[in-house]
Amino acid sequence: MDKPPLIAPLWTVQDVAEFLRVPVQTLYSWRSQGSGPPARRIGKHLRYRPDDVLRWLDKLDDGVA
Repeated sequence: MDKPPLIAPLWTVQDVAEFLRVPVQTLYSWRSQGSGPPARRIGKHLRYRPDDVLRWLDKLDDGVA
């Protein structure tokens, strides 16, 4: 029997905040403004796909001239 493909685990709000080095409240603020990394609601919990967070980060303008 074949094993299912290995999929990266979803990140919690705390995981993403730690990865981006921002407060958890900043992620909630960004989400309410529609400007943060895309998240999915699973029950009452927010979860992030690591690839989505990295893509969102790559698309940001760093503001450096």
